[in-house]
Amino acid sequence: MRIHKSKRFKRFLFRVFRKNETAIHELNYLFWECTSRCNLSCRHCGSDCKAEPCVPDMPFYDFLTAIKPVEKRYKRGTTLIAITGGEPLLRADLATCGRVLREHGFRWGIVTNGMLYDEKRHQELMAAGLGSVTVSLDGLENTHNWLRNHPQSFQRALHALQIIARTPNLNYDVVTCVHQRNLSELPQLKNLLIANGIRHWRLFTIAPIGRATKNAELQLNHLQVQEMLQFIADTRREGSIDLKFSCEAYTGKYEESVRDSYFFCRAGINIGSVLVNGDISACPNINRSFVQGNIYNNNLMDVWDNRFDIMRNRDWMRCGSCEKCTDYKQCLGGAMHLRSNYRQPILRCYKYV
Repeated sequence: MRIHKSKRFKRFLFRVFRKNETAIHELNYLFWECTSRCNLSCRHCGSDCKAEPCVPDMPFYDFLTAIKPVEKRYKRGTTLIAITGGEPLLRADLATCGRVLREHGFRWGIVTNGMLYDEKRHQELMAAGLGSVTVSLDGLENTHNWLRNHPQSFQRALHALQIIARTPNLNYDVVTCVHQRNLSELPQLKNLLIANGIRHWRLFTIAPIGRATKNAELQLNHLQVQEMLQFIADTRREGSIDLKFSCEAYTGKYEESVRDSYFFCRAGINIGSVLVNGDISACPNINRSFVQGNIYNNNLMDVWDNRFDIMRNRDWMRCGSCEKCTDYKQCLGGAMHLRSNYRQPILRCYKYV
């Protein structure tokens, strides 16, 4: 497929920008996996979280001690702490954690399934400086409840979103994991979100990891991926809701129409994570074999500065189907979470949809 000269130039400028971002590698988005406890047992969970996990919650002050070098390195408000799990709302001290993070100059937000998010908790978190919320809504009621394995999960998630969407100056979005059961529901789900005043929406597919490897219905084939991407492109042209495809994959001919910018896997470039056992990694969705250190043994910023070359120089990804791909310079081998290990072929590619 021939690409128009103006698009080629835009893609060139993007590659220059990406190279510069990689060289600077400013840590401006840090996930804190504060717990591996969860109040749901979702069919697609990549972490296989449970109500009673083997690893206890990380004490907040262990995390706070670990991020002191980040506080010293960057000016206030530069780094956002995204608190995730498991389900972070299971922590009784969540608001206290957020308040202290604000006092130390960090913006913070949460990723939640919405089960415990009510007006009282909302006000408590807002008073502690909550800046952003991501809530999962994975289809219409029956489909969402099937995926989440709980008969009340849809109504609770929707109620949480209704509270969040009417709050001024709070950044938020809805994330939907698209699979075979909910693909046809996307138009109805779009209308439902709009009717409830919800304006920011992101779509993901489900990587074949964790529990998701046990159910073939959770994986889209290439035609279904194309249907999803076309839905995103059409919805973006309508302008009725701010819809994006996630940063999970390079999309070939859809690159200019499904996101605000080109595919850029920022794992280990701008995104890091501290996992519940203290392990230091990049995006928490990537394989645990890419862990680079541990806060109980290593200085977080030393690890960030010196041990993430595997993510900042991705020449090793040029293997398997990527080896002779003409789009490699734009894609750089895809997202880190689609690699099961070092020098392993990509789990799937969306270039040819």
